[in-house]
Amino acid sequence: MSNPLPKISNLPKIPGTTPFDGEQARKGYALNKMCFSFNSADNRNAFKADEEAYMRQFGLTEPQAAAIRARNVLQLIAAGGNAYYLAKFAGIFGLDMQDIGAQQTGLTKDEFKARLVAAGQ
Repeated sequence: MSNPLPKISNLPKIPGTTPFDGEQARKGYALNKMCFSFNSADNRNAFKADEEAYMRQFGLTEPQAAAIRARNVLQLIAAGGNAYYLAKFAGIFGLDMQDIGAQQTGLTKDEFKARLVAAGQ
C-alpha cells in the first residue's frame, strides 16, 4: 500500500475527545479486561460484593480505580477505557448511554434528553 493510514499523533485534535489508539489501549488494558469480565453475572456480583478486591485482582492503577469509584466515564476514558467495555461497567449500575452523554456534556440526564429532542426537531 502506498498510502497507509496516518498515525493518530499526526491527526488534528478534536476538542473534548480522547482518541482510543495503541497508547490508550496499552494504558487501559487492565481496566478493559476487568470490564470485559462483567459479561459474567458471577463476576458482576463479585465486583458489587467487594469492588476494591475485584479491582486489585485485575491490577488497576490508582487513577483507574479512582475513576471506577467515582463512576466517572470521562475519567475512565482518560485512564485508557474503551467505550465498548465501559458500557459493561455502566450497565452494572443501570446507567445507559443517555447517562453517559449527560456526564460527557456536563448536563443532567433530563437536560441531555431535552437537548437530544431539540436537536431532532
